[in-house]
Amino acid sequence: MITYQYGNQLDLEQVIELYRASTLGERRPIDDPHIVAEMLAHANLIVTAWEGDLLVGISRTLTDFAYVGYLSDLAVRDSHQGQGIGTEMIAQTRAQMGPRSMLILLAAPKAVGYYPKIGFTQHPSAWLLRASDPFPRVTLPLRAGRIVAYETYHTGISE
Repeated sequence: MITYQYGNQLDLEQVIELYRASTLGERRPIDDPHIVAEMLAHANLIVTAWEGDLLVGISRTLTDFAYVGYLSDLAVRDSHQGQGIGTEMIAQTRAQMGPRSMLILLAAPKAVGYYPKIGFTQHPSAWLLRASDPFPRVTLPLRAGRIVAYETYHTGISE
């Protein structure tokens, strides 16, 4: 029997082992336990699925609980996939969010076909900036001791 729990007080080794067993470890920094610990500590809505003492699924969301939540991880052990565990963790996540709040996510390549089947719609204008990607720094002029808004500086629109 699968049971579900909320909270981020989890055993780090169990979570890393779950990521490996679900293939999410291919796209997460499981070689650096400190980063995984920070991922867990700073997520504000975590749902886990358990079969006895075995962690079989995790849903990790960053949310304001009112407007939007970023479902950053949805992982189910390969051995437990196809049983509705991922769908139930999403349902448990939504139950904790506000009635008008939406979930957004970036699908793993193998899961692209899964999300439309459970009600997600694809959004055509998502953007990604990885930590290793260059990002132009714009030095904005000071005006009366404060920085001019980016839009004002680049569009010429004044206050």
